[in-house]
Amino acid sequence: MLVVGEASGDVHGAKLVQALHRQDSQLKIFGVAGEQLQKTSFETLFNVSKLTGMGLVELAGNVKNIWRAYRLLRGALKQRRPDLLILIDFPDFNLRLARIAKSLRIPVLYYISPQIWAWRRGRVRKIAKTVDRMAVVFPFEVDFYRRHGVNVEFVGHPLLETVTTNQSRDTVLAHLALDPTKKTVALLPGSRDGEVSRHLPVMLAAARQMRTNDNVQFFCVRASTIDAGELTAMIGDSKIPVVERDRYDAVRAADLVWTASGTATLETALLTRPMVIIYRVSWLTYWIARLLVRVDHIGMVNLIAGKRLVPELIQGEVNPQRLIGASRRLLTDDKLRAGIVEELTRLRERLGSPGAADRVAAIAIEMMA
Repeated sequence: MLVVGEASGDVHGAKLVQALHRQDSQLKIFGVAGEQLQKTSFETLFNVSKLTGMGLVELAGNVKNIWRAYRLLRGALKQRRPDLLILIDFPDFNLRLARIAKSLRIPVLYYISPQIWAWRRGRVRKIAKTVDRMAVVFPFEVDFYRRHGVNVEFVGHPLLETVTTNQSRDTVLAHLALDPTKKTVALLPGSRDGEVSRHLPVMLAAARQMRTNDNVQFFCVRASTIDAGELTAMIGDSKIPVVERDRYDAVRAADLVWTASGTATLETALLTRPMVIIYRVSWLTYWIARLLVRVDHIGMVNLIAGKRLVPELIQGEVNPQRLIGASRRLLTDDKLRAGIVEELTRLRERLGSPGAADRVAAIAIEMMA
């Protein structure tokens, strides 16, 4: 059984399923899937788009779907007794499944660690009790887990093999009916409905002003977990094209990226694109997070760099004027842009080497032997 909880997990899960089938074509794999996993030989029990939420309060608003999924998957564990449970991120949900699997003596492999080193560190005790193997994607996570008695292995970051480009900037912009001579900004409002509803209106308001005053053009990238019709309706008459495929080629073609905090920030970094990271949740979630989070930055790019490499706008700072101000610097200051691109190029070297899915698949096969 394989369980993912968001769009990025769906992508990594699909790569893992392909790697597993390269090692054993007879494996039967089932669980929670999104668009990418559904393209593989995977039996979908529940769609990941019904699980997505951002923040403690927002997840509570989706409690009906979460409870339905939990009951369904708990029943599948008890009735089908898989030889292995693989969990990808999504910790509050997945650690409950790990506890069920442990009681049934089903081995648990956790791929892509929850960021407990950043907040709610007490969860590491639960992981030590319920997870048999932990496959982490950042090298600094190894020491943290080993100190707490978790069997952990660094497998490299899966984005190193998935973030690739094939098309030129001119080709991408021509396909979007955009002018290759103009500065171009990519909008990545998020992979969850709540993220998009909080971020996209601010992005659109800023885009309207910059299109008029700065001669800048825009496009929006749709995450696989966001309904295409709903996104188009939100964009309305803004005349901003939506990218449905080849998203990495599109992001690479942009001069600047506005992105919600999350995996997209690391994808953008691997494409060496300067960015502005934004993050807005409900105020209750924000204040709870302030009490629990123990890191100085919200963007993974800045966390890995150990400094504020790219701008972050948090909560009340997420407004059109702040976004425009940060963007103008990044679009016009060539020295600043060059320094960021150089740092982002070096960041790739810290993430290991390609082949994470194959390494995790090898661990999985070993655990089922």
